[in-house]
Amino acid sequence: MGLMIVIRFRLAAFFRTALLVASMGLVACSHPSSALTNDAYIWQRVWTPAVAQAMHDSAADIRQWRVLAAQTDRAGRLQVFHPDISALSSSGKPVVMVVRIDGQLVQWNEALLLADTMALWNGWQGRGIRLAGLEIDHDCGTARLPAYAHYLAALRSSLPGLTLSITALPAWLHSPDLATVLAQVDESVLQVHAVRNPRAGLFDGALAMRWVDDYAQRGDKPFRVALPTYGSRVSWDTQGHLVSVQSEAGVLDAGDDSRELLATPQEVAAFLARLQHDPPAHLAGIVWFRLPIASDDRAWSLPTWLAVMQQQPLHGEVTANARPGSTAGTLDLALKNPGELDQPLPGAVVLPKSCTLTDGINGYALSAGRDTLRIERLQPGLLRAHSQRVIGWARCATEGVQPHVEP
Repeated sequence: MGLMIVIRFRLAAFFRTALLVASMGLVACSHPSSALTNDAYIWQRVWTPAVAQAMHDSAADIRQWRVLAAQTDRAGRLQVFHPDISALSSSGKPVVMVVRIDGQLVQWNEALLLADTMALWNGWQGRGIRLAGLEIDHDCGTARLPAYAHYLAALRSSLPGLTLSITALPAWLHSPDLATVLAQVDESVLQVHAVRNPRAGLFDGALAMRWVDDYAQRGDKPFRVALPTYGSRVSWDTQGHLVSVQSEAGVLDAGDDSRELLATPQEVAAFLARLQHDPPAHLAGIVWFRLPIASDDRAWSLPTWLAVMQQQPLHGEVTANARPGSTAGTLDLALKNPGELDQPLPGAVVLPKSCTLTDGINGYALSAGRDTLRIERLQPGLLRAHSQRVIGWARCATEGVQPHVEP
C-alpha cells in the first residue's frame, strides 16, 4: 500500500513537470525573448559635423549603419556620394553600402550599372571600415521585377561571397516574381512607410502590420522592417499632380496645395511594441529611416528616437500660455514642451471669454462658427523637447489669460 502511494506521487510529479516544460516551450515559441536588433540608414548626401555627432550619440544602440553611397542619374549611371569614412571607421560598427536605383527608370544598361556598382564596391575596400554587405534600393513597379531579379543575379555572380540585401515594397507582395527576386539575395528590408499615395499619409500601423505578416509568408530568408523617424511636406499643383516632396532639404516649387505628413513617435512606438511582443517568422530586426540630426527640422530629435528604439515611456505634455505681444494691447499665444521628448502639436487652443479677437500663425488658424474663440492646427507636427512655438495672437479684456489646450 505504501509502495502504491509512492508510485502515484512520483507519477503525479512527473506529469506536473512535463506539463510545466511543455507550457514553457509554448511560451518560448510564441514570444521569443531576444530583442529585435536596430540598424539605421544614413541617407544624407552631404555629411556635416551633425551627422558624425548623431552617429556618436546613437552608436551604442545600433548594430549596423546602412549608408547611401550612390544613386542613379537619369541615364542610369551612378552618382557617387562621399560619406565621412573616418566617422564610419571610428564608430566601430559594421557598414552596409547602399546603392539606390531610381524607381522611375524605365530601363537601364545592365552591363554599365554592374560595372559602376562593382567599381564603387571595390573602391570602398581597404578604407578602414567594416564592410558588412551591399544593399540595393530600387522602388520599381512590379512589371520591372524580372529585370531587377536578373540584375541581382548578375551582381551576385560578379561579386562572389558578397552579402547582398535589397529593400522591398508592399506593392510586390502579390507579384509572382517576388520569389525570384528574393532568391537572389541574403536578406531584405520591407519598407512600410511612404509607400502609398501621399494623400493617404506617411505611416499606418495597422496596415503596416498586415504587410509584415504577409511578407513573412513569402519566403524563409531573414528580413527587417524599415520604420520612419521623420516627416515630409508634400505639394500638388492645381491639377492634383504631385509637385514636390520636402523632407531633408527645402524645395523651390512649393505647389498650390501642400500637406505635412508625419509619423509620430507614439504611433511608431505602438507598432514596434506589437512587433516585439509577437514577431513573425524570419523577422531579424528594424532599420530606422533615417538617422536624425540636429539640423533636420522634419526628423524626430535624437533623444526621442532613442526613447522609441529602447521602448521607453513617451509621456509628456504640451502647454499653452499668453504673454505680452509686440503690438500694444495684444498677447502672443505660445506652445511649450518642457519635457525630454518630442510631442505632437495639440489639435486646438481655446481662449477664455475675456478674449474678443484672435488669429493663428505658424500652422494654426482661427476656427470659425464657434461660440468660443479657438485656433486650430492645420497640419500635424511635433514640438521638440525643451522648445516653444508662437502659434497666434489674441486681444483680451483681462490679464492673466490662460489658454486651454485640446489634443
